[in-house]
Parts: sequence; C-alpha cells; structure tokens
Amino acid sequence: MSFPDHFSAVAAQYAQARPEYPPALFDWIAAVAPVPGRCWEAGCGSGQATRGLAAVFAHVHATDPSAAQVAQAPVLGNAHFAVEPAERCSLPDASVDAVCVAQALHWFDRPAFFAEAVRVLRPGGVLVAWGYQDIEVPRALADANAALQDAIRPYWPPQRADVDAAYAGYDFPFAPLAPPALAIEAAWPLPRLLAYFASYSASQRLREATGRDIVAECAPAFATAWGEGGHVPLRWPLFLHASRVASPCSPD
Repeated sequence: MSFPDHFSAVAAQYAQARPEYPPALFDWIAAVAPVPGRCWEAGCGSGQATRGLAAVFAHVHATDPSAAQVAQAPVLGNAHFAVEPAERCSLPDASVDAVCVAQALHWFDRPAFFAEAVRVLRPGGVLVAWGYQDIEVPRALADANAALQDAIRPYWPPQRADVDAAYAGYDFPFAPLAPPALAIEAAWPLPRLLAYFASYSASQRLREATGRDIVAECAPAFATAWGEGGHVPLRWPLFLHASRVASPCSPD
C-alpha cells in the first residue's frame, strides 16, 4: 500500500528534532481506556509518542509504513514496532483497549483506518487522535519565525490544512469523549529549534522545488534575535479527539 512519505529521507533528523508530548496526555488516555492493557499506536513514526504510551500501557503495538522511521524508534521492553500501514495491521480482532494516533491521522486513508480501529478495539475501548499546531515563540523571535513560516507556506502538503483546522469535520466512528486542554511546552537551544524547522515536510519540499535551504537562510535572523540566551521557552497548542466503542448492553 502506498502512503504519503514525507519523512523517510530525514528519519534520523525527525527523530531528534520533534518535541515530546506532555505526560498528562498519556495519563488521561490510560484513565479513559477500559484498562491500561494493550494499545495500538498507528503512524508511530520514530516513536515520539510511543515512549509515553509505553509508560502507561502494559503493551504497545506501534506501527508505521516507513521502515526508515521505525528504524529510529527507541528500544522499549513493552513495545513492539512493526512496519505496517494504519489501514491494515497484524493485530487480531477485539484485541486492544486503545488505538492512538499522534500527529498522523491526516496522512491516513481515514475510512479504511477507522474500519481497522473498529475491528481491533474491544468493547469499551477508546480511539484517541491528537496533533499540534503552529509553534508559539517568544516575542523576540516573532519576526524571524514569521519570515520562515511565510516562505514555506506554499510548500505544505494539502493535508496540512487538516492540522490547521484541528481535524474539524473528521467523521470519527464512536461516541465522543470530552478531552482535556493540553499543550506541548519546551525550552530549546537555537540548534534544536532550527533542526525542528528543517524537519518540516514544507521545508523539504521547498528545497526539492527550488534548491534553497530556507532554514539556513533564516538562521542568521534567528541568531540575531536570540541574543545571548541559551534556551528559550516554546509552546505548541495540542488538539485532541477521543471517542469510545459502545459496550454491550447488560441483560435485563
């Protein structure tokens, strides 16, 4: 099965550059699952979310269609990584308590993935999908960040609009759950921030189309605005969609 592959070529860079999700996210997922037993993480990439899921579930089956991404995944005693598409995994029917997707649902064939989630979830199990939107930087970096974002905007894949819309209009297959309000927060040095920008699919597509390294072009402006500071606070708003499979009705 083909898939939109924007990250295999920069799998190592992606694994090092992406932010970590807050522990409160995984605590909430474990709390709403019927039991914190087995979780399927679809579109796991290089395992940014897998660590957090493995901390709260007994076992995580983490899958991604990119072998290069999976090769960058961490070694976790209770997680199994497999090169599998989100639309067709190797799990048996009714075998997991949670299906999770971190910053990847917009790449999937959603009807096929949702059908697979219906197949593998146990009664009462939960489907949780989340993502993060544009980075929020300190005021001193705002102009440099705006210049970079403006330059790459035409090169985002079409699916990026779904992230900007926080997956509005997606037809989730189960009864919705009310999620908490969460955000990613981090304090990074300048090289880490530039590496993050370089991991954008839009930055790569701009380079392929024009030969320009937009992050290198913008780096001096960031360095000037950065000044003598070591680490700066950064924030990414999270959006979260959760829904639960109906449990069988108890007999009268």
